[in-house]
Amino acid sequence: MAHVFVYGTLKRGQPNHKVLLGGTNGCAAFQGQGRTVEPYPLVIAGEHNIPRLLNVPGQGYHVVGEIYAVDEQMLCFLDEFEGCPDMYQRTPVRIVVLEWEGMPAADRTVQCFVYSTATYPPEWLHLPYHNNYDSQGQHGLRYNPRENR
Repeated sequence: MAHVFVYGTLKRGQPNHKVLLGGTNGCAAFQGQGRTVEPYPLVIAGEHNIPRLLNVPGQGYHVVGEIYAVDEQMLCFLDEFEGCPDMYQRTPVRIVVLEWEGMPAADRTVQCFVYSTATYPPEWLHLPYHNNYDSQGQHGLRYNPRENR
């Protein structure tokens, strides 16, 4: 099992969370909440208002998200779902554990795979940065689900 850190539409309560459920695409077990050790720019960009973590460590905010343990089948599915390696790249990132299986976690970090992008239009670096994503958030940029594209 590998750990994956999700920060956008795959989180609980978000439009694409359903792909992590039911076992059809492999196994994904929620482990806890976390945030990136290093700050990153999390922007909402493109014509479909997709949350994108730009692979520019040291810039932006400590991004909050969820940690999942996933099997190889789910990892392969997520690679395809996230358009890896073209749209996103799967890279290892250190995550500070804020809560682990419902319990507070003191001074613990875990290495997780995260889907970030190193290839983006330069103007994305000038978009507003977020530390936490919600598709219905106050940013007012409504996510356009895949099934509507």
